[in-house]
Amino acid sequence: MKFTKDQLKLYAISDRSWLNPNQNLYDIIEQALDGGATMLQIREKNLDKNQFLKEVINIKPLCKRYGVPLIVNDNLSIAIEAKADGVHLGQNDIYNYSILKNIPKSMIIGLSAQTVEQAKRGEKYGATYIGVGSIFNTQTKKDAQNLNIDILKEITANINIAVVAIGGITKENINLLENTSIAGISVISSIFAQSNITKATRELLDIVKRTAF
Repeated sequence: MKFTKDQLKLYAISDRSWLNPNQNLYDIIEQALDGGATMLQIREKNLDKNQFLKEVINIKPLCKRYGVPLIVNDNLSIAIEAKADGVHLGQNDIYNYSILKNIPKSMIIGLSAQTVEQAKRGEKYGATYIGVGSIFNTQTKKDAQNLNIDILKEITANINIAVVAIGGITKENINLLENTSIAGISVISSIFAQSNITKATRELLDIVKRTAF
C-alpha cells in the first residue's frame, strides 16, 4: 500500500490487555477501523512467533477492507511473512544492515525516536515516518520518559519525513499539540480502553481533523 502522511492522522496501536472476557482482538480492531482509525499497528510483546503471525494474518483482510495500512511492531520476519504493509522498529534495528537489507522496498518503515539526532539518522537510513514520544504520561509504558513538546517541534522542523506523536494522548490534551507540524497522533488506551471503541475513535478523529497541527 502506498504511504501518505494522512494515514498517520489517527494511528491506532492494538493492546489485548484491555480486552474483557466477551471480546477478542479482531472485534475491537474492527470497531476502531469502523470509527475511522487511519492506520493500525499490531503490538504483541507476550505472544510467541506462531501466535503473533496467525494474529497478523487474521487481521490483514480486515485492514484491507477498510483501506488501512497494517503495521507490525518490532518483528520484521512476521511483517514479511504475513505480507503486512509495514513494520515499526526501535532505534537499534534501524541501523542494523542485516535487518535493513531484508525490508521490501514497498514496505512502510516506522521508527521510534526521542531526539533530533535519532530522527535525522532514521530519515537517513530509510524510515518512512518517525514516532515521537512519550509526549504525555502513559499507562501503556509506565517507564517511558516524557518529552518536552518543544523537542517534538524541533524534530518536525529538522526532518523531511512525517512525524506522529505518541504517548498519553487523549481528546482532552490533543489541543496542546497544535502548531507542532505533526502528521497525526498514535494512541492505544484512548481507543482500546474505552467502553465504546467506535464512538471513542470517531470522536478522536473529529478532534484531530479540527486541530491545527
